[in-house]
Amino acid sequence: MATVILPSSLQGRTGGSRQFTIDAATAGEALRRLEQQEPGIAGWVLDEQRRLRQHVKLFVNADEAGLDTPLTKGDELQVVRAISGGSGADAAEAGEAEGNGSSDQAELLVGTHKGLVVLRGDRGGPMEIIDRQFPGQPVEYAFKDQRSGRYFAAVTHGQHGPHLFFADQPTGEWEQATGLVFGEGADEAVERIWVVQPGVEDGVLWAGVAPAALFRSEDDGATWAVNEGLWNQPSRSKWEGGMGGLCLHSICPWPGDSQKMAIAISAVGVWITEDGGETWRNTNKGLVPRYLPEEVRDTTIMHCVHNLQRAPTQPETLYMQYHGGVYRSDDAGDSWIDLAAGTELPADFGFPLVLDVADADSAFVIPMVSDQDRVTVDGKVRVYETRDRGASWKALSEGLPQSNAYLTVLRQAFCADGHSPVALYFGAESGDLFGSADGGATWTTLATHLPPILSVRVAR
Repeated sequence: MATVILPSSLQGRTGGSRQFTIDAATAGEALRRLEQQEPGIAGWVLDEQRRLRQHVKLFVNADEAGLDTPLTKGDELQVVRAISGGSGADAAEAGEAEGNGSSDQAELLVGTHKGLVVLRGDRGGPMEIIDRQFPGQPVEYAFKDQRSGRYFAAVTHGQHGPHLFFADQPTGEWEQATGLVFGEGADEAVERIWVVQPGVEDGVLWAGVAPAALFRSEDDGATWAVNEGLWNQPSRSKWEGGMGGLCLHSICPWPGDSQKMAIAISAVGVWITEDGGETWRNTNKGLVPRYLPEEVRDTTIMHCVHNLQRAPTQPETLYMQYHGGVYRSDDAGDSWIDLAAGTELPADFGFPLVLDVADADSAFVIPMVSDQDRVTVDGKVRVYETRDRGASWKALSEGLPQSNAYLTVLRQAFCADGHSPVALYFGAESGDLFGSADGGATWTTLATHLPPILSVRVAR
């Protein structure tokens, strides 16, 4: 008898259970028997040819495994999603499977204005700083690709511009990636690397930069090439950036389908491809740019999207934090529904947005006063949660500063892991870092006096 452990993202397909005792001689046999026992997961781990899906990995105890790996009494067979969401979907589960620690342990990568800070400790705290890399340089974004185990850091050197680095360990030697340039003949140069996102195919990653462009790597992030379809958009000459520049900051692949992807650009809205990036179309129906005169709102492409996230278990569902508005799409981005008007949200301006990857009905935002006063409302630090697709919102504040706390949380500085209950982490420009291991019900201060925080991601 062996124990099969599914990722939290599949809990909804098994009536809430994640662990099952199965009598089988191999990993493949265990999964096939589990499908017979739990028909809801059929097709989610094994494809119709009974092969392991390309975005799934198996571990027997602490070792990576295949379908032919034998099982003995007492073994644990863990199923891990090989593609993380935009929010580090199953990062903690992958770390657990790799033997990096129990489910109660976490590793955080915190990009700051003065270097990368690595913290380890309990999921909800306390945690300790174990290393600092790239001292003195802004680390715009850092994350770990759970498929390859490779760490990435996007660094913007004050004199020498943006560069992407990768390493096998965050405390080890970092190597510079190549190809994140527009090349000879281009009128512009890359100014900033905003985000790096795993793709669907093995070895594929995507990067979003400013001025707005999309790059693709097919060798685990070592070399890159610009996506010509987006770069050559006929409307590009009319694109205008927001206060943070013309930035491509959100990349949302479609789990299991490498042809589909949604991206968000400030300030030219949402773009969708259904042919792997060969062609793109703009989809902003339902968005209301209140910063523009009413007579041009229906025809403009100047849509200042701040954050875009796809629900991994229901990929046609997308959530958006807008420049004045929180929205949801139920049709893969073709149209948008306002989730803020008439609800408990104290404001609809903000930057960060996080999803509970196991629950497509759940999302978290951190509202700020307005575009003129980009701080937490009423001097209270509150995360707002919806568990009903935005019909209602609840303030989560226990353990967070509730008096004279005027914090600014940037778009990449809020994240979640893949456990149930979900762990949440966010950092502020004040240098304060907070964490919750119980879905935001209670919070702990994980660090103070850091440099201004630009990004926070779970590595395990």
